Amino acid sequence: MDLQQKVKEVFPDLSTGQKKVAKYLLVHSHTFAVTSAQNLGKNIGVSETTIIRFCYSLGLSGYAELQKLIRNQLIYESSSLNEYHSSKLEAANQPNFMAQVMGQDIISIEKTMKNLSNEDFSKTVDKLAAADNVLISGHRLSFSAAHWLTFTLRLVREEVHLYRPDTDDIFLLLDKMTENSVFVAISFHRYVKETVKITEMAKKAGAFVIGVTDSELAPIAEYTDILLPISTPRTSTIDTAPVLFSLLNSLVAGVSIKDEQGFKERKAIYDAFNQDDYFF
Repeated sequence: MDLQQKVKEVFPDLSTGQKKVAKYLLVHSHTFAVTSAQNLGKNIGVSETTIIRFCYSLGLSGYAELQKLIRNQLIYESSSLNEYHSSKLEAANQPNFMAQVMGQDIISIEKTMKNLSNEDFSKTVDKLAAADNVLISGHRLSFSAAHWLTFTLRLVREEVHLYRPDTDDIFLLLDKMTENSVFVAISFHRYVKETVKITEMAKKAGAFVIGVTDSELAPIAEYTDILLPISTPRTSTIDTAPVLFSLLNSLVAGVSIKDEQGFKERKAIYDAFNQDDYFF
């Protein structure tokens, strides 16, 4: 059983208490592996009965089976690279390897198009277009997406900033944020704690927080005003990249249409440069 995928599937139908268990499981799976149901319930703030009912909702016989499943996954699937490599081995056994891999990307993009709320997408575009300041953050693999979004969004509007942990003071960046500012957090499995903490800080600073992630259970979810979860059949972070960049491109395109006059003014600035000095 792909435990993470199963939790995502049943999450909408869980009770409030069981949803707390599901969110805790995503972040603290090691705790489930070594803690009794009674003590785990105390840690989460739910009853032992709620823990057991959560196990039933996953189709398991009880807490002992859940612990066994988690222990096995911790042993064999400590890195999403295992999932990535195994999926590519499957594709390698089929004709036309390239078509197999790219075909799976297409399926994931189509699934995201179907599942993502158009209302949330439109509101995100509106907020990005109207914000007095946009701050974007992502770590590890998510940093490349955050960098791309920052660079591209700057082409269509002003005051877009990327948090660079090696050179920036996050406190100074957050101090510039107002209730009209937007903070974008990009965070994927295995969720970097610093991204989650900065997202919490941005929320407390009064910014409108947009989260781009792979699950409604992601740790950043509780601090976001809008959550844009992308859909992939795999847990591998690498496999999320094509869907992620497609979504980010859609957001930038939406902002360019929403603030067409601003886009024209930005374009005029670029056109004014003597491009012969910079490009072939």
